[in-house]
Amino acid sequence: MLHCALYMIRIDGHLGGTVLSAFLAPAPEQRGARTVLTVLLDQSALYGVLEEIGALVLDLLEIRKLTPEHRSPGPGDSHSPS
Repeated sequence: MLHCALYMIRIDGHLGGTVLSAFLAPAPEQRGARTVLTVLLDQSALYGVLEEIGALVLDLLEIRKLTPEHRSPGPGDSHSPS
């Protein structure tokens, strides 16, 4: 049985279309100097995304499993790193 969860993945820098095509994020967001991907993944797909980030030599800043109460933080969120 697959258990999917919503993840917020924050990467340093602006990712271009070619790099973004490696991920299944339907609507990547640019927040300042960072790119935020919000994707629905099972555990196997999560590890695949992490491997892809490593293979592309991207600077992973944060990965967070989102719950219904804790959706992707906005730029003004006090818990969101700048």
